[in-house]
Amino acid sequence: MTGPQITRISGGRLHLHHGPIDMIVGASGSGQEAGFVRAAERFKGLLQEIVDDLPRLRSATGPMPQGRIARRMVRAVAPFAPRFITPMAAVAGAGAEEILAPLCDGPGIAKAYVNNGGDIAFYLTSGEVMQGVVAADPVARLAIGHDTAVRGIATSGRGGRSLSRGIAESVTVLAASAAAADAAATMIANAVDLPGHPEITRLPAIEVSPESDLGARPVTRAVGRLTCSEVEHALDAGVAYAETCLVAGLIVGAVLMLKGQCRIVGDLPVKTLNRTEALHA
Repeated sequence: MTGPQITRISGGRLHLHHGPIDMIVGASGSGQEAGFVRAAERFKGLLQEIVDDLPRLRSATGPMPQGRIARRMVRAVAPFAPRFITPMAAVAGAGAEEILAPLCDGPGIAKAYVNNGGDIAFYLTSGEVMQGVVAADPVARLAIGHDTAVRGIATSGRGGRSLSRGIAESVTVLAASAAAADAAATMIANAVDLPGHPEITRLPAIEVSPESDLGARPVTRAVGRLTCSEVEHALDAGVAYAETCLVAGLIVGAVLMLKGQCRIVGDLPVKTLNRTEALHA
């Protein structure tokens, strides 16, 4: 494996790449350049820190690890116990936070974000807005202001890089931090499900990815034909769990997508559009 790759890309952004980690970093304000230097320096040792604590991070229980990012991951998943979850469910969000912190640890940063494979940690000063799109059908457009509690966005589901135990195409969560959003998105996506349905193909996680932290637990590999009522039933299950997360203060809201149906949990700055509307928005 080559070492950390740190490059400037279009739009005045920073690209950070090392092994499985692929981040896009953006910032505005007079302190941008100094912030990028701090972010790049923190990135250099990030992957090795995760590797050093990997046995603990792949386990649902155990002592608090030594590494800073590992501790962040453990804290993010702890509120979801006793349901099965390992700290790896928060790895992308926690990684984004680890880079955002030094990026913003200096003067002159008006707005900043770190997009780690679609999971985003961001910083806003007064008057700034973070905009985004949930790329599904229907499309959900987000506009998050400084005065909200949201500082992290994460998406999980069958369409992502990680294995999913549920059938949601995507679940996007808005939370106070990216690590919290990452963990919650994983759990809510798992809850969108129709256990035992004959149109859903599942395999043990270790048969799909031998090093998976899910072990022999079944993960979804394909979803066949579902009736409208079945889709509604699966989404109902996900919404019910998302609402428990909302009441517990673990999330600010969530957008759940399955087979062209969309459910929104929480009072979110979201507008849903069909594909034609999205192209002209």
